[in-house]
Amino acid sequence: MDLSQIRKKIDELDQKIVGLLNDRTKLALEIGKKKLEAGKEVYAPERESEIYQKIDRLAEKGVLPKDALKAVYREIMSALLALEKPLTIAYLGPEATFTHLASLSKFGTSVHYRPCVSINEVFRDVEQGRADYGVIPIENSIEGAVSHTLDMFIDSDLKICSEIYSEISHFLMSNAPSLKQIRRVYSKAEVFGQCRLWLETNLHHAELMDASSTAAAAKRAQNEDGAAAIGSKLAATLYNLPVLAEGIQDFAQNVTRFLVISKQVPAPTKHDRTSILVSIRDKVGALYEMLGPIRKYKVNMTKIESRPSKKKAWDYYFYIDFEGHVHNARIRKMLADMEKNVKFIKVLGSYPISGSPRD
Repeated sequence: MDLSQIRKKIDELDQKIVGLLNDRTKLALEIGKKKLEAGKEVYAPERESEIYQKIDRLAEKGVLPKDALKAVYREIMSALLALEKPLTIAYLGPEATFTHLASLSKFGTSVHYRPCVSINEVFRDVEQGRADYGVIPIENSIEGAVSHTLDMFIDSDLKICSEIYSEISHFLMSNAPSLKQIRRVYSKAEVFGQCRLWLETNLHHAELMDASSTAAAAKRAQNEDGAAAIGSKLAATLYNLPVLAEGIQDFAQNVTRFLVISKQVPAPTKHDRTSILVSIRDKVGALYEMLGPIRKYKVNMTKIESRPSKKKAWDYYFYIDFEGHVHNARIRKMLADMEKNVKFIKVLGSYPISGSPRD
């Protein structure tokens, strides 16, 4: 075929694709209508997980890379969610933060986003109905847990309904012509920790200045002579700042895990994670007794993090992740056994496991 014939073939396929997408949309809207009539949420993390697993299998048989095909379907599902019910997603802002990028990777560009100034505000917006879902950071592969997020779950009734793993690549941006002219660098303390070696090697002469977010850091750097910021590539574009260095994090595998919070608990899939908060009694062997049922029922614990209760000296809560869904009989038995030896257990959510970008 010559060029014009190939293009004609593409035009014919485009027509079929658009027709099929419209047919798919009609069916999805019918499902959305039935969900709303039944009092269910239109966003179903368990169904989303099922679709992405199907896309992974289909991608193995085609030419399009898996990630590219999943990105296409993310936007298809984003548009459908917006048609079924206007959705608002609260996130730790402002625009162009890494939490914003994680939110976009989960919900696409068709829903409404609400930037928040703090993790507290994200929780409040979802609790009070100003947002349907919230996106918050929970841990970084280099710097560890985000303690404030853990603390918020102590008093909140919101549930974890999904998780997002996002590779974090840091960019140094500035109007300064070279690194030698930079006198101050703005960013978050966690970001400085992730770029410590690079900064000591290349900008040891510059003062490190804390900012409320990487986007706020870029805004400061935009308006100050001799100032730079560390943040996302989107922040550099948004604030029209030249990128002087990219990928400056000390470790290539710099991944942040984010949680999606809401008032719902997704239905079980075959690959779920449950998060709980546990308060143990103040006695010898209390931690050993708490963990005993996890071993007894052969449950794979993937994370444990201690946090002070802030109510009594040396009184701690434990944040625990393990594989399995709270509706599973074995998990229910394990939790019942655990409850006998602790002061209380709070289930924070059961949700589909998302693979790390490196998986």
